[in-house]
Amino acid sequence: MAKNTYQAMAVQLPRQAGRTAIVTGTGGLGFEVARKLASLGARLIIAGRNPTKGQAALAHIAAAVPGADIRFELLDLAALASVKDFARRMVREGHAIDLLVNNAGIMSPPKRRVTVDGFEAQFATNHLGHFALTARLLPLLLKSDAARVVNVTSIAHRIGRMDFDDLQSERKYQPGVAYCRSKLAVALVARTLHQRAQAHGLKIASLAAHPGFARTNLFAAEGGSKSVLTLLSTRLLVPLLGHSAAAGSAPILQAALSPDAQSGRLYGPTGFLEMRGATGECPFGAGALDDAAGDRLWRLSEELAGVSFGR
Repeated sequence: MAKNTYQAMAVQLPRQAGRTAIVTGTGGLGFEVARKLASLGARLIIAGRNPTKGQAALAHIAAAVPGADIRFELLDLAALASVKDFARRMVREGHAIDLLVNNAGIMSPPKRRVTVDGFEAQFATNHLGHFALTARLLPLLLKSDAARVVNVTSIAHRIGRMDFDDLQSERKYQPGVAYCRSKLAVALVARTLHQRAQAHGLKIASLAAHPGFARTNLFAAEGGSKSVLTLLSTRLLVPLLGHSAAAGSAPILQAALSPDAQSGRLYGPTGFLEMRGATGECPFGAGALDDAAGDRLWRLSEELAGVSFGR
C-alpha cells in the first residue's frame, strides 16, 4: 500500500455528509484541508482575516468540487473582539460543530508586533486566539455526537520553552524563540483539553497535528526576515527536505477524520526528523508532556482571553 500522503489518504477518509467543519486559515495548509473536506461532503466554513483571500479560496474549491457547501467567514485571531463576533454568529445559527481545525498562524515576524489587545502577535494568533475560539464554540461542539478539535502545532514545539515570566517576549524578543513557544502552547492546550474532556465525560476528542516541513507561504508572509536561519530554511532546507502543502495537510486530515486517530495524540510525518514521509502518530516533545505547565497555561489563557470553559 502506498504511503499515507495526501493523495493516498483520499480513499481512506470517511465521507463527511451532514457534518459541519470549521477551518481557520485560507491558504496553504488550511486551503488543502478545506478542499479535501469539501470533496468529502462536509458543510464547511473557512475562517480568515482577509476577505479577498477567503473569496479566492472559495472560488478555487468551488471549481474543484462543484456543489460544495462552503462559505467564508471573517475571523481575525489576533483580535479577541473578532473571535467573539465570529463565535456569536455561529452560536446564533445554532448548528452543531463536528470538527474545528485550529490551523491559521504566523511565523517569526522579524520585529516584535503587538496586537490590538496588547499581546505579542505570535502568542496571540497561534495560541490565544484559537484558545478563545474553542472556548466560545464549546456549546456548539457539545451539540455534536462526536466532535473533534484539531490544534495544528509544529515540529518546532519540541524546542519551545514556556517562560511564564515573559510569555509576551517583552524583555527580549527573538522571532524563532517566540514562534517555538507559541507552538508549544498549542500542543499543551491540545493535551490539556483532552485531559479535561476525559475527566468530565465530554464527547469531544482533542488531537494535535503537525505538517512536517511543508512548503507554504508562511516564511515569506511575515516580512521577509533575512536571518541566516531563515535564508537557509527557505533556499536550501525546504526544497531539499520539505514537501508540498497538500502532503503537509495529510496529518491534519488524519487527526481530523480517521476513525483510528485517538484523542490526546499527535499526528505528523514519520520520516526523517518528522519533516516528511508517511503520516502516523508522533511523540510529543518533552515540554508538551508537562501537565503542570499545561494547567498553568490553561488558567492564564482563560484570564488573558476573557473566556471560561467552565468546570
